[in-house]
Parts: sequence; C-alpha cells; structure tokens
Amino acid sequence: MRSRLLTMLARLLVGSLLIGAGLLAAPAVSASGGGKIVAVGAENEYANVLQQVGGKWVSVSAVMSNPNTDPHTFEASPAVAQRVSSASLVIQNGVGYDSFMNNIEAAAPNSHRKVIDVQTLLHLPNDTRNPHLWYKPATMPAVARAIADDLSSLDSSHRAYFHNRANRFITSLSRWKAAIKSLHAAYPGAPVATTEPVADYMLQAAGMHNLTPFNLQADIMNGVDLSPQDVTYEKNLFSQHKVKVFVYNQQVVDAVTESFLSAAKANRIPVVGVYETMPVPGYDYQSWMVAEVNALRKALADHVSTQKL
Repeated sequence: MRSRLLTMLARLLVGSLLIGAGLLAAPAVSASGGGKIVAVGAENEYANVLQQVGGKWVSVSAVMSNPNTDPHTFEASPAVAQRVSSASLVIQNGVGYDSFMNNIEAAAPNSHRKVIDVQTLLHLPNDTRNPHLWYKPATMPAVARAIADDLSSLDSSHRAYFHNRANRFITSLSRWKAAIKSLHAAYPGAPVATTEPVADYMLQAAGMHNLTPFNLQADIMNGVDLSPQDVTYEKNLFSQHKVKVFVYNQQVVDAVTESFLSAAKANRIPVVGVYETMPVPGYDYQSWMVAEVNALRKALADHVSTQKL
C-alpha cells in the first residue's frame, strides 16, 4: 500500500502544488465562518473524531472519504492542497500512509498551524509495519486528547467544551472495547486469514490467530506480485479448512485477492470485509468499529458473511 500510495501521490502533488502555488501561499487561519476553527483530517475516520471533539466550533473536512474508491490510487488535486493549506488544525496518520500531507504542509508553511501526526503521537518508529493505526484500540483516545489540546490552544475560550467532548468520545469507545473483550473470551485464538493487514490490530486485540504470513499481507498491501507458493499457501488455508474467517480489504481488490475470495466462498469460509476509510453515510468511528467486531462474531458464531457494512 505505502509504496503505491507514495509513488502516486508524490507525482500528483508536485504538479498540483506548483500549479496551485499562488493559492497555497495564503496563511492558515485559526478561525473562519462565524468563529469556527478550520480543520482537516487526511482520512475521514480522523475527520470524524475531529468533528466529535470540536463540535459546533469546528469546520471539518476529510481528504480521503469515499469507501468505494481505492486509497492506493487516490489523486490529490490543487483543491485538496488548498483545503489542507488553509486549515488551522490538520490530523494525519503518518507511517508513510499519507505523506502527501507533509508535502502540502511544506509547500504552504505556517507557524500557527497545528499538525497531529498519529505516528508521532503514539511514538511509533518509521519502520512500523502496519500503518492502519485507527484499528488499534489505544489510538483514538490519544488522538481525541491531542485534538482537544490543540483546539484549546487555537480557541482558549472553549477549552472546557473541547475537553468535555473529548472525554465523552473516549467514554463512548467502551462499547467497542467491550465487544472486543467479549469476542476474545468466546473465541480465543480463532484462526483467520487476511489479504492486507488492514484490521490486524483489532484482530490481535481480539486474540485471533492470523495464519496469513505478514510478508504475504505486506506484498498485497504494497502491490507486489505474489509468488505461486504464496498463492497456494493462502488458498490451502481455505481448502483445508484451517481458518474460520477470511478478512479482506474490500476497498482494494485485484485478480489475486478476488481468487482468494472465491476460494473462501467455495469452501464455505465466511468472509468479513474491512475498510481503510470509514463507510459513510450511517457510521461514526465508534459504530464502525463495533460493526466490524459484530461482523467477526457473526462469522464465527453463525457462519454468516458480511462483505460490506
């Protein structure tokens, strides 16, 4: 994923930023439109948390938000660059997943802009193998607190408002954590197969045993052709009924991953689709995460597939 995403975005953004240089020179402002702080989330799951914490005092938009598109081939435009450069608060994932944001920020420097890089926030090294940090249960509480701190710095008159909303958001995550704990207790060590490591953090938290080697997941994530041995290995997980569930990234499919999906279905292995951007409409971050756990439970308990939420 990262190599494809970075290569594509680097090419697109160099041109975009040069074309839009006149627009991007405008400094970021702390508030706009009736005193609302302008904020941008690189992925819509982060934008959603921004909105939940900021409430009525924040105007939030997301760069990547369409669950029907492939994040690997996302095309950043001058309009996206302008939106990011005009924001007073930006949140991005890091770990190479959305480094196009750094390019935009560097092209339109502003000493007053607040940037929350989740990788940095969580003190993760650059060689962190799995960039899908929003599936890690510890991520969003830290993100919400950082958002409240930065919004308070930008608008100190509403400090209590922001921190109260952050605390309320963190409390609301208890339902997701309880669902993970319950799943762990009911199906400890349940064997699963995956395509990419999209939901691996959540699977690990639920105590599941992912039988797909990480190097195979990483090759799919980074657009590397799988060896025939890897393809055979993955398909044998289904034909030999070594796994109870097949978890696949339903936003990014190709001939190989489609063949895995067909093999799982042919061998009556239930399938659970996971997402890189929050499916909308109908979900906020909390309900999305709970829905994914519930889909895993249905697969394990009732042998029911949930390919799309």
